[in-house]
Parts: sequence; C-alpha cells; structure tokens
Amino acid sequence: MLRRTQLALATAAGAIAAGVGLSAEAAPHPTGTPSPATPGPTGTPDVATASPTGTASPTGTASPTGTGGAGSPAVTSATAEIKDTTGTVVGSFSVKEDQDGKPYISITVSGLPTGYHGFHIHTKGVCDPGSVDPGTGSPFSSAGGHFSLGSQPHPGHSGDLPDLLVGGNGTGRLSFVTDRFQLKQLDDADGSAVVVHEKADNQANIPDRYNHPADTDDPESETTMTTGPDAETLKSGDSGARIACGVITVR
Repeated sequence: MLRRTQLALATAAGAIAAGVGLSAEAAPHPTGTPSPATPGPTGTPDVATASPTGTASPTGTASPTGTGGAGSPAVTSATAEIKDTTGTVVGSFSVKEDQDGKPYISITVSGLPTGYHGFHIHTKGVCDPGSVDPGTGSPFSSAGGHFSLGSQPHPGHSGDLPDLLVGGNGTGRLSFVTDRFQLKQLDDADGSAVVVHEKADNQANIPDRYNHPADTDDPESETTMTTGPDAETLKSGDSGARIACGVITVR
C-alpha cells in the first residue's frame, strides 16, 4: 500500500514538472523581435523617431520684398515741395506712372510772377538758395544742370519740360506725360530736383537769321560765326535765373 502511494506521488510530480517545462518553452519571444510598443500618454505608440540626418532649413527662401535686389518693390511715384529763395513753399510737383508705364507729371504753383516760366528736372537733389552760380548770379546752383540720360543739347535733355504758364493771380498748373525717362531713373545716387526759372524757355528756338557774335577779336583766327542758338541757349533755353526749387523724393 505504501509503495503504491509513493509511486502515485512520483508520477504526479513528474507530470507537474513536465507541464512547467512546456510552459517555459512557449513563453520566450522570438529572438530579435521587439516587444510591442507601449502606448504613450496620448495613446500613440511610444516609438522613438529619429530626426533626419542633416535636415536643413528650406532652400531658396526669398528675402522679404523691399530688402533690395530682384525682390525690391517697384518705384511708383515721386514728389517735391517747391520753395522760393526765402524758403516759402510756392508749389508742389509729382510724378506717377500712367497706364502705359510712362511718367505722368503734375505741377502746381502759387505766388509766382505772371507769365511763362521754364521748369526742368535737374541732376542733383540739393536746393540751396545760398548756392549761387558765379557766372549768372542765379541761386540754387546746387541742383546742377538739366537731368539728361544722353548727350543731347537743350531742349533734348531728359529733364526738359514744357513751359509753365502762371496767371494774373500768381497761380499756375500743368499736367502732361513724357517718355524721356523712367520714374526710377530719378532716384540715382545724388538724387534730382525740379527747378522753376524766372523766364520762359525758348526751347532753343532761335531762327537761323540771328548770327552769333564773333568769338574772337583776332582777324587771323578762325571764327565759327554760326547761326541759330548759341551755347547758353543750348544749355537752358535762355530761361534766366532759378527762382524756386524742390528736392524730388522717389517712393
């Protein structure tokens, strides 16, 4: 009886040991297989994502418009406040592009002498009434000569404009379109100015019947004795002294 009981216990112990061994063989994960991802706080699997190696900022990011170069904003207008030799404002000047991209110019003045006045765009954006031309005594010499993109004489300068008519009440207004320059060309390194003169600009329209005076007293020397406009006329159209000036600001 005792022997049978011991045999039964031994058999049971062997069966238990065999079952534990089978469970142990089924438990391990396959070699090299990662364990399932554990959900993160938001429920997203907590899988580590590596940053791309060498990730750079976007290529070719354009500079904000207006910082220069190809992205610079287009010039669309220009203005000037016109002052006389005392610093009193006597008018305004503006340039904007018309529908064809050509400069549309407007000028309005008040308090100026009655009659026609030559007015032009000049090469330098400096209106100093104390800057006097030693040859003519004209103020605003600081504005330089007539604005020109080529070598043509007056009235072919780029800055040569139609005469301004001032009425009996001292006011005048004029608007027109020109194709002699582009608006942006007024905004060069030394700027530009608009100048109103005391007299009409004859546009170098001197008939050939008027001879120049001899340019030498030496009868043995060659003299041109040419006809038509002389050097002074070809410079400014005999429009006289500069009576008002405005520095042009391009936007």
